[in-house]
Parts: sequence; structure tokens; C-alpha cells
Amino acid sequence: MFSKDMGIDLGTANTLVYMKEKGIIVNEPSVVAINTQTKEVLAVGNEAKDMIGRTPGNIVAIRPMKDGVIADFDVTQAMLRYFINKAYVRSMFGPRPRIVICVPSGVTEVEKRAVLEAAIAAGSKDKDTYLIEEPMAASIGAGLPIADPTGSMVVDIGGGTSEVAVISLGGIVTSTSLRVAGDALDNAIVNFIKREFNLAIGDRTAEEIKITIGSAYPLEKEELMEIRGRDLISGLPKTIEITSIHIREALTEPVNSVIETIKQTLEATPPELAADIMELGITLTGGGALLRGLDRLISSETGMPVHIANEPLNCVAMGTGLVLEHIDKLKSVLISPRKALF
Repeated sequence: MFSKDMGIDLGTANTLVYMKEKGIIVNEPSVVAINTQTKEVLAVGNEAKDMIGRTPGNIVAIRPMKDGVIADFDVTQAMLRYFINKAYVRSMFGPRPRIVICVPSGVTEVEKRAVLEAAIAAGSKDKDTYLIEEPMAASIGAGLPIADPTGSMVVDIGGGTSEVAVISLGGIVTSTSLRVAGDALDNAIVNFIKREFNLAIGDRTAEEIKITIGSAYPLEKEELMEIRGRDLISGLPKTIEITSIHIREALTEPVNSVIETIKQTLEATPPELAADIMELGITLTGGGALLRGLDRLISSETGMPVHIANEPLNCVAMGTGLVLEHIDKLKSVLISPRKALF
């Protein structure tokens, strides 16, 4: 009765927490600032993100999630504890929350166990901690008819992984997890500007460029942006002007990787379900869905209609929340907590 159930989208770039009957109550970057000498956690989330690239030698701002999986167990545990406590102040005698956490579809059993153990150590109850595959959560959050005997295709482009899956009758028929997503787009921009303009920029600047003038398909009116960085020849700060054409060229390789993965998944899809997808189209979720023109490019490459979900950034968290709200009906979509792992 007093249970504080929560769904957690533990993402490479951002962590979202959905609380039953309240909706999304935490949406912060998956970043932790640590004092390297004392191992003390100094800041988590927005506060820690502001420190990236601006810290003195004894403080590092790190992202403990890499490619959708835990890269640093202790730091992830500290981050999870912070987000769980932010969402829910537990009393000494109150119940522990029931938690559903998302994992990419391609993770190993060891990686699943690491996520479960981090959540349990951060304050959830052993038998009430569940995992759900990201494309399944994204499909539920996007409102796709996952329980029907029709094929639904979802492409979830997050920070660390892109998940492509075909879902029918409450199960994943075929799926591919690609470790090329938002971070890879940022890296492509950093490398392109270094190569073409001899200018070094940081990841935050690259992300800003991607959001402001990034596109996957020619724009009606190409855009300009002024950026600042360090000149690699003189070593001094320098300002240059770049266009959306430059950035589209920079993003060609990672975007093509995602499109190839979509094509491979379609090739592995049973013909009956492929016919359904032809009719219903492909649904894009995740932050990568907001890259301008990506839907048009995928549509022209695959010949399928492509739709962007409402609130693509929140789909996975909303999906975990909806599973919690209807856990008796949707329990079959969860990865059972302990049996699958031991």
C-alpha cells in the first residue's frame, strides 16, 4: 500500500526515474564528480555535468555508464543511490521500493547481474528488482501495440547504444544492439573538426553543435554556427564558422551504421511481420530521434514509413513506469530477477 515503485532508465547520457502515479520525477545526466584522493563523491547529475572538463587535478567528472552498461560499478552504485534517494526518501520502517531498470538488449548475463546488484546495493529489494530490455520499454512508452499479433518495429537511439527490435505478441522477435549512438555522433563531430579545421573542441561543444545545426538529411535552408576551440597549430584559442553541411558530412558514418543495422534487422524479420511494419512503419525513440532529417533518411533508405514517437527522450522511462503500473499484466515482458542470472 505504501510502496514507492519506480522505473529507472539508466542511460549512458541521462538517467530518468519514473515514480508510480507521479510520472518522471528525475531527469539528470549520468555523471558523477569524484575526489580522486579521498574517493569521495562530490556531485551527481546536473551539478557534476557542469564540472566536465573544468575540474582541478584531484577532481574528475566521470560517466560510469559506457555503451549502455556499467563501466564503473562503485560509481554507478553511488549514482543510483543518489537518484533513488532523490526520488524517494525512505523511512527506517518504510518498505523498500520495487524497481524496474532498463538494460540494452545485447547485454551479457554478467552485465545484467552488475545492474541488479548495483540497484540492490543502492536500496531496492532483492526479489522486487526487475530488468526490462530497452526496446521493449521504448515500445511500451511509445504506445505501440506490443501485445497484438502484429509486428511493431522500434529504433531506440540513446547515448551509448542504438537498439533496433521487432516486437509481436509481447515478445522481441528479432533485435540488434549497436554500440553507435549519441556519443558516437559527438565523437564524429570532434574528429571531423580536428581533421578539417585543426581545431580541438570538447564533447560538450560537439553536443551543442549536433543539437543546434546537426542534420542527417539536406535542410531547406542550411545553417551557420560560430564555434570556439583550441587551434592545434598555434595552441591558442580560436573561433571559426561551420555550416550544417559540414556537420552532416561528419555524421555520415555513424548514421549509416544505424541505417545498416535497421536493414539487417528487417532482413531477419519473418515476412508476415515485415508486411505489418510496411503498413505501420518504424517508430524512432531516444535522443537520437531528434536529429533533424533522420526520419526522412531512414524512410528513403528502407522504403518504410518512419514516425518519431511523442516525447522520444522519455519513452524508455515511460515504458518502465507503465510496466510498474500494470505489473500483473505485463510481467511477461520483464527479465526475471534472479533465475536468469544464477
